[in-house]
Amino acid sequence: MTQSPKDAGRQIAGGISYRASIAGDTDGLPVICLHGIGGDDTSFADQLDNLGARSVYAWNMPGYGGSAVMESMDFAALSDALIAFMDALGIARAHLAGQSIGGMIAQETAIRYPDRIASLVLIATVPAFGGRDDSFKQAFLHARLAPLEAGGDMRDVANDAIPAITGPNCDAAMRASAIEAMAAIDQHAYRQVLATLVTFNRRDDQHLLTLPCCLIAGSLDDNAPARVMEKMAGNLPDASFHIIDHAGHLVNTESPNQVNAIATAFLDKTDHFLA
Repeated sequence: MTQSPKDAGRQIAGGISYRASIAGDTDGLPVICLHGIGGDDTSFADQLDNLGARSVYAWNMPGYGGSAVMESMDFAALSDALIAFMDALGIARAHLAGQSIGGMIAQETAIRYPDRIASLVLIATVPAFGGRDDSFKQAFLHARLAPLEAGGDMRDVANDAIPAITGPNCDAAMRASAIEAMAAIDQHAYRQVLATLVTFNRRDDQHLLTLPCCLIAGSLDDNAPARVMEKMAGNLPDASFHIIDHAGHLVNTESPNQVNAIATAFLDKTDHFLA
């Protein structure tokens, strides 16, 4: 079967499809990038070759971009899938860079497998989804699923969602790429991941994240507000907090140069300490 342009360059390991930039000569640990609910491996295209002299992998979460579909999904299963992916690649320990739900998966994995994760770069993410009751969750799900319930498709979802979550730093080409990524998501996988997203709650477990953490927020992000991420950083044992002006929720896509500089400095410092 001929690969579509969207699939070109993708590989499979442990049932997970991914793209990678493999560094030939480095002592640094690899970085695994975990995209958000509306993205895929292309969401970290600007990071693959720009996080210093280290190998970088961008996965497609289960059900996305050719990755195997999960029969039953929760955050424990997603973290298990990430560890199986690392095992398939022969990666004993790695840094994780996660955006939105990818940052939640990163937190979950670091808590459940602390010996496998060296550090976290947490981008536009939070320690728990929504408020302390179900009203916010129900409103969120209704808004995200409304185009589908009205008979639309994932392109309708993308056309509504992406402009609403990006800031002025996101130029037309970046926004179009993000829309294409979201439009390509399988509708079943999207519904499954949405249902999983609203269950995330590690609010009371932040003390377990003793590894170095670098938090990056967009000043215009309403989904993972900067004030929430700054408070999160204050509750972590070893964390730094950075805010990107004029960026929305897709921070690493909207402001890649700033994010790459912050992340690379953090990863270099962490690798130096671990050496």
